[in-house]
Amino acid sequence: QVQLIESGGGLVQTGGSLTLSCVASGRTFGVYRVGWFRQAPGKERDFVGSIIWSSSSTNYGDFVKGRFTISRDNAKNTVYLQMNRLKPEDTAVYYCAAKTPDRRTYYDTRSYDYWGQGTQVTVSS
Repeated sequence: QVQLIESGGGLVQTGGSLTLSCVASGRTFGVYRVGWFRQAPGKERDFVGSIIWSSSSTNYGDFVKGRFTISRDNAKNTVYLQMNRLKPEDTAVYYCAAKTPDRRTYYDTRSYDYWGQGTQVTVSS
């Protein structure tokens, strides 16, 4: 089992920045990729981006457009989501998730085996 705990959410004004953290514990040696997703009220959970744990290779959702950056600190078993130039439409609960190495697509929520509890990000206009 892998446990994931997100933190760093909060209230920020339009144009501001936030950095979310996702700390992994447990059987982390089996983790291949960590993804970030977000879910606004009444909407589906969308792919934000992901990082391969060993190589730091990243992928991002189309809406990110260079505003967000995912990084990781192996020594701390932590993945970060740095969000800049935030917009009201970025308001959502943000989740991190982990998947094992397999053929499942990295942008599909169904591909991830472990999920954190989520952290709320609210961007005021």
